[in-house]
Amino acid sequence: MNELLSKRLSALIISLFLATSASFSQFDVEFLRSGTADGLALLEAYVTPWANAFGAGVNGSWYNTAKPHKLGGFDITFGINVGFVPSSANTYDVSTIGLKTFKGTGMAPTISGLNKDGPLITGPAIPGAPAIAPITFNTPAGLNWGYMPVPTLQAGIGLPLGTELKVRYTPKIPIGDGDFSSWGLGLLHSIMQYLPGEKVFPLDISLFGGYNKLTGNAPVDLQPDPSGVLRYSSAYPLPFKDQMLSAVVEAWNVGAIGSINLRIITFYGGLGYTGTSSTVNMKGNYPMPRVDLAVSTTKYVYDDAGVLKGFPALEIKNYSGLRANAGLRLKFAFFTMHADYTWAQYSVVSTGFGISFR
Repeated sequence: MNELLSKRLSALIISLFLATSASFSQFDVEFLRSGTADGLALLEAYVTPWANAFGAGVNGSWYNTAKPHKLGGFDITFGINVGFVPSSANTYDVSTIGLKTFKGTGMAPTISGLNKDGPLITGPAIPGAPAIAPITFNTPAGLNWGYMPVPTLQAGIGLPLGTELKVRYTPKIPIGDGDFSSWGLGLLHSIMQYLPGEKVFPLDISLFGGYNKLTGNAPVDLQPDPSGVLRYSSAYPLPFKDQMLSAVVEAWNVGAIGSINLRIITFYGGLGYTGTSSTVNMKGNYPMPRVDLAVSTTKYVYDDAGVLKGFPALEIKNYSGLRANAGLRLKFAFFTMHADYTWAQYSVVSTGFGISFR
């Protein structure tokens, strides 16, 4: 059990929430043998900072001006947004995450924390079977990496009444044995058109709202412990090959935007409210150890009665709060470049380029 949430699991989380890792491949998830509820509680506490930083990054690069396109005008923009994990999210208190049968105390590193093992976690003794040792392990070390880059590709098109529709879409892309897809919608509506001086000052003010959803799937690999007693029927042929981890990240934000649009350079900024949430589902059949003293008093037993058909959905704690950002855009003919910074609990640096007409 010393492999609990090892670097192989960390690579899996990178693949799901970043979706730009080199490949998807099979990863061990041995920590789940410690029990469904406690395994998921540890997983949530460990990966929440990256999930929230990724969600914050998803909300970046929605706009680089408050001026909507004219009717029929459009742009295509590619951006890179880097979400930052705050230092306060680099650790968690083991005694407060709701462990049911396992016990532990002290501060443990999250996935973004220091690269050192956390406190010892101890499982319950097995009544009537002293030769079957309780499970013990240290909480996993962090990767000392608090940045989550998120790529975005979107198009904007001018609609009537000073409104612009923004669309994000990434079709399902195979990544190794997994896949990744996303979509999003945003709406920009000019307030400046209702105010006097619209034609005089190079100032624009608009309201904006956007929603983005990303889905990633990756195979996982939890097989029976070969040191245990295997007693499966033909209903569960070995190895178990149908295991899949699916992650859904949703992010939204609403607010007001202002920009000063000069000939080449545009200064822009916004103030609003943002929220993110992530859900992880582990689908398929999973071989779980159980104690059957009629079969063995020294080893765990793996049989049909111990097969778990999927795990309960894991809801990553939602992050929401105020956000403010400021940035600038350069435009040369139809080509644009932009960069901005967003202040929030999970701050974001964004940059990108694109083409824009009318």
